[in-house]
Amino acid sequence: MTEAPLILTLALHPDDQARFERLRQLHFPAGRNMIPAHVTLFHHLPGAEVEAVSDTVAARCAVPPFFVGVPGLRFLGRGVAYALESSALSAFRASLAREWDGWLTLQDRQGWRPHVTIQNKASPEAARALHANLQAAFAPFTVRAEGLDLWRYLGGPWELVGRHPFCG
Repeated sequence: MTEAPLILTLALHPDDQARFERLRQLHFPAGRNMIPAHVTLFHHLPGAEVEAVSDTVAARCAVPPFFVGVPGLRFLGRGVAYALESSALSAFRASLAREWDGWLTLQDRQGWRPHVTIQNKASPEAARALHANLQAAFAPFTVRAEGLDLWRYLGGPWELVGRHPFCG
C-alpha cells in the first residue's frame, strides 16, 4: 500500500486565517467542506518521503515572515477564491519546486496561481452571485505569511503532519 500523499500549504497569521475561514464556513457547501481555508503550495508530495520533506521544509523556514497581497477575487466557475500575489512567495515556492523536481506531479509542475478558495463545488449560479457580491465591496489588502504547514491527504480530510513557522 502506498502512503497517503503530502500537501504543503502556506500558514497565515491567525487573524488572516480566521478571516478566510469565516468566509469558507459561510460559503462552502457544508457537506463538502472537510478542510480549513488554505493556500496550497504543493498538492501531492510523496508520503513515503515525509522525513525528507519535513527536513527540507524546516530548513527553508529560516526566513522572516512576509506580506502577501490580495489584489482581487477569482471566479472558479463553481466557486470563488481570493487571488494572492507576492514575488517573495513565488520565488520561495519555485525554489522548493526545483529541489523536489523529481517528486512533482503534473499538477504541481504546471503554472502556479496562489489563492484561497472560499467556495467550491457550488452551483454556477451561486458562485456567480457570491463573486458579484464580494466584488462589489472588494478592496485590495495584505495578509501575513508566517510559515508552512505539512498535511497528509486522507481521501478527503487532511491530517496535520507538522507546523513550521518562519523564523529568520
